[in-house]
Amino acid sequence: MKLLLDTHILLWSLLDPMQLTRDVAAELESLSNELWLSPINTWEVIILVERGRVALETDPITWLRSVYTRIPFKEAPITHEVAIQSRTIDLPHQDPADRFLVATAAVYGLTLVTADERLLLSKVVPVLSNK
Repeated sequence: MKLLLDTHILLWSLLDPMQLTRDVAAELESLSNELWLSPINTWEVIILVERGRVALETDPITWLRSVYTRIPFKEAPITHEVAIQSRTIDLPHQDPADRFLVATAAVYGLTLVTADERLLLSKVVPVLSNK
């Protein structure tokens, strides 16, 4: 499976793995799956740290660069098609990060790993639920 991690799943997997369900943890560890990240994950982590919602042992940029050298992942670039899809997908809210992540999953044929109830209920892309 090709798994696009929602930002909270990325953070939980690294900072608080007990937040992950057994199934999600197993899928993230499985060598048969590909882990995908979006530049939106990077953007969101930096914002969460700036707002004091996430605490890291170092500044977010240093932390992210270290994480990205340790985690085997594929980058899902934000393309023009992703930008178009972010505005045309049928989501019940306008959160830009969610819209870009869902659009990225749609464009690249990825399964979104999330605990976000709004995204789990949207049925726009395949999801792996962390509920």
